[in-house]
Amino acid sequence: MTIYDSLYQFTEYIAPIKLSIHQYLLAAPEPVLIHTGTADQTERIIPQLKEILGSVPPKYILVSHFESDECGGISILKNNFPDVTVVCSEICARQLAGFGYDGNILVKRAGETLEGDGFLFSFVNYPSEVHLQNGLLFFEEVRKILFSSDLMFRLGDSHGKLIESVWRDEVYSIDMSRVPNEEKLKSMKNELLKIDPEFIAVGHGPCVRVD
Repeated sequence: MTIYDSLYQFTEYIAPIKLSIHQYLLAAPEPVLIHTGTADQTERIIPQLKEILGSVPPKYILVSHFESDECGGISILKNNFPDVTVVCSEICARQLAGFGYDGNILVKRAGETLEGDGFLFSFVNYPSEVHLQNGLLFFEEVRKILFSSDLMFRLGDSHGKLIESVWRDEVYSIDMSRVPNEEKLKSMKNELLKIDPEFIAVGHGPCVRVD
């Protein structure tokens, strides 16, 4: 379903632990997929992606960090869309072979951008990799969407659901359960406060319209 401007949301809900796992498709002229979900999830959303996209394959897959619900289905995506390019951090790029991926990779760092037909992404460090090394958060500047991965985390069956909040409140609410290092957490929050999203596309829970 479309949850925001040109943004489709796909969800698997794991009822025993009340966890929703979301993936997103930005249906720009050059389409961008944000996360793949697990291998099983990816198998289920491939037909939906093909129906939405028609003859235009996804240009990029953005992966915030190396974890099964972020990129467990990466090789399945590549088998269906062989020219796709994964965009991720350097440490994530070194690990993608662990999920059987041997395709195109574009490494990005905080402060860099990715521009294409219908989108402009900038990147923020996200201490989410092994030993709290940096993965990436993605801010789409045309639509002012932040893809927050596991940061803004809420439980419950949340496919298509929205809440409203204030951006500073959302940032200040990120605690050490999300980034268990005081210095890295503070640095990340300071960088997040420099951007001005209007919508947070979360990895788990209801998405957030922000003032």
